[in-house]
Amino acid sequence: MDTDNILAMTQALPHHQTYKVGARRSTRQVLVGTIKIGGDAPISVQTMTKTKTDDVAGTVGQIKTAAEAGVDIVRVTVNDKEAADAMAEIVRQSPVPIVADIHFNHIFALKAVEAGVAKVRINPGNIGTKDRIRQVLTACKDRGIPIRIGVNSGSLEEDILEKHGYPTAEALFESAMRHVGICDEFNFKDVVISVKSTDVKLMIEAYRLVAQRTDIPLHLGVTEAGTTRIGTIKSSVGIGTLLAEGIGDTIRVSLTDDPVKEVEVGKEILRSLSLASRNIELIACPTCGRLEVDLFGIMAQLEEKLAGVKKPVKIAVLGCVVNGPGEASEADIGIAAGKGVAILYRKGEVVKRVKEEDIVRTVLEEVERFQPEG
Repeated sequence: MDTDNILAMTQALPHHQTYKVGARRSTRQVLVGTIKIGGDAPISVQTMTKTKTDDVAGTVGQIKTAAEAGVDIVRVTVNDKEAADAMAEIVRQSPVPIVADIHFNHIFALKAVEAGVAKVRINPGNIGTKDRIRQVLTACKDRGIPIRIGVNSGSLEEDILEKHGYPTAEALFESAMRHVGICDEFNFKDVVISVKSTDVKLMIEAYRLVAQRTDIPLHLGVTEAGTTRIGTIKSSVGIGTLLAEGIGDTIRVSLTDDPVKEVEVGKEILRSLSLASRNIELIACPTCGRLEVDLFGIMAQLEEKLAGVKKPVKIAVLGCVVNGPGEASEADIGIAAGKGVAILYRKGEVVKRVKEEDIVRTVLEEVERFQPEG
């Protein structure tokens, strides 16, 4: 079909309706370095380093790469003496706030606090005597360092698991509140909660319970989500569902991949719900037998040439006239193609016809001249 037919179809397009996500849940607010979590603060994106922590150069390099990708907070495991000794230098060199990830060992928590971390991920009930708990909570309180209480369906306390029979949303909630109760005993209020599971449905139900019954900020995540493909799907469904309901204050996408991939997926989840400003957003039709241009080649070139461009611009490139005019006209820059030619749209307005071989160059020129509103 030629471009005259594309133009004709554009005139009959229905008005696009916008749907809004649920109202944001009201929570208390904590401060992680310079990043606010909860209250009316923007939802932050986290990742975790995958290097050996005592490899300071490698760990800092991974943190800086994640920072360039737009991460807000990075978690680092402190699992042995060498890791604990490395934290001060890692914190000193990091461009973003660092969270110390600690299990069971209160000495590592105290050393992380001395190193200047911005948050400690530890479950107070798992570090032994009340004196040990007091030491950690007092050290954090004196320095204004919050704690994330992290509950996982795979590591519930034996008595809670015996009571409920198997991991349930109520079991995860009960475990989290046990640790919150310990913090309350010491008048420590700067806490964040996560109730993660590999089971997306269970994770959603558990977070809903915490959201309904407390005003504590929530760190969302699907634990051990898996490879990039499966992990992205599971995290998008779990995290995205809760965010759409107004639940969640900071997120981490767990992938068996580079931290940058986790950051990219996390930021895209936020953008998809209009919860974060976007950079380049490339949209293309899934293609079918109606395809009349080399859309695969065009999109490959655009992805390569637009990598790293930070402008908040939505680009739609459609390869046929069924959905093409509508999608193209709703983007900041749109292309609706047919039989070797295309119509260029700029913010819904038809600009000109473009030959297929000129589509990539034309889009790049439009991106260069694009000026965001406001």
